[in-house]
Amino acid sequence: MLIDEDLTNLIIGKAIILGPGLLESVYEACLAYEMTQDGVLVERQKTLPVRYKSILLDDGLRMDMVVDNRVIIELKCVEKILPVHEAQLYTYL
Repeated sequence: MLIDEDLTNLIIGKAIILGPGLLESVYEACLAYEMTQDGVLVERQKTLPVRYKSILLDDGLRMDMVVDNRVIIELKCVEKILPVHEAQLYTYL
């Protein structure tokens, strides 16, 4: 298992290698492939249950990627990260 800094560097390095210009779904598949080639556990489109009032919504949220059960990756193919994108990630946490 990689330590946090090594895992972070690996993720960022793989993302930089891929570069911009891909559709989000293609980027996700390629990034997951690249990381699994280095033996890192990657879960794609992992569901996160949400409790709303008295019910549990089993598929309430869907995280793009969870890496090594420690890092959530929310992919965005946008020119600028907006507050709504940050809010989405905070909701996962």
